[in-house]
Amino acid sequence: MELLGLSLVSIAVFVGFGLLVGVLFGFFGMGGSFLVTPALLVLGYPTTVAVGSGLGFVFGTSVVGALSHRTHGQIDYKLVASLTVAMTAGIEVGKRAVVVLDGFGSADLVIAVAYIGLLALVGLFTLHDARHEDDGYLGADLTDRVQTLDCPPMVSVTGDVRVSVWVILAIGGVVGTLSGFLGVGGGFLLLPAMMYGLGVPAGIAVGTDILQITVSGAFGTFVYARTGAVSLPVVGSLLVGSAFGARIGAVASALVHEDEIREYFAAVLLAGSLAVTLKTLSALLGVAALHTASIVLIFGAAIAVSATVVLAATGRVRASAP
Repeated sequence: MELLGLSLVSIAVFVGFGLLVGVLFGFFGMGGSFLVTPALLVLGYPTTVAVGSGLGFVFGTSVVGALSHRTHGQIDYKLVASLTVAMTAGIEVGKRAVVVLDGFGSADLVIAVAYIGLLALVGLFTLHDARHEDDGYLGADLTDRVQTLDCPPMVSVTGDVRVSVWVILAIGGVVGTLSGFLGVGGGFLLLPAMMYGLGVPAGIAVGTDILQITVSGAFGTFVYARTGAVSLPVVGSLLVGSAFGARIGAVASALVHEDEIREYFAAVLLAGSLAVTLKTLSALLGVAALHTASIVLIFGAAIAVSATVVLAATGRVRASAP
């Protein structure tokens, strides 16, 4: 039996996966497309559909989060405005690159390799940062260098941070291009860029990041939807599950230590990188077992990390109980 072009089993799988990703979204404060798009690639969806649907999902999940952070005053609107201009242009560039590569028949391989490298790089950086906090943040020196650049016009952002508008536009342009190319909201790139590069306080960085994800996700979804590259049944099923999971993750994030949050985030990124690697090798070598392993890994990682998050939060509650 099918509903909206998907079998009931497929809908149940996507709702369940959306629940897991929702837990991670509520916990990490990021849209979740860094996991959704690789999952769709692993499941065999065309690259353009995986990218477009990933952006559609990230737009849907980020709306509620942006409203919540707005209520708590954790958004820097000047920073959002500057980033929006640059990221909008970057998304269009990234999308056109995907179309060109798709025309040559090489989009799948190029995007898969880019995903593997980017997820692994950010994952390893985050893991190292969490494990060596006593040595100081890896981005501390970078923050000092960026803030000493005197290239007018300068702008002040929340947290007594004063930086060049050109630096903000450059960051937004690069992240926007990668967002349009890889089908991610840019959160897992923009958040560390604001914290480590611009020196924005963590709370403000998360709120600003989520609002920016909403804006860039909406534009990216529109761009891909014009070419029919957004699967509404898939996106809708994922959003139903994530709506419930996000509430669980948000509660857990308030109970778990910040170092643990970074370690769990790194684990998800590295698992996604390895899963896409296995899927790519399966296609190149014709080994079906590698494809199966990639599916098990991408879904298994989401289950394992989500369960660990919930168990860690539950443990903290029990430990603090009288």
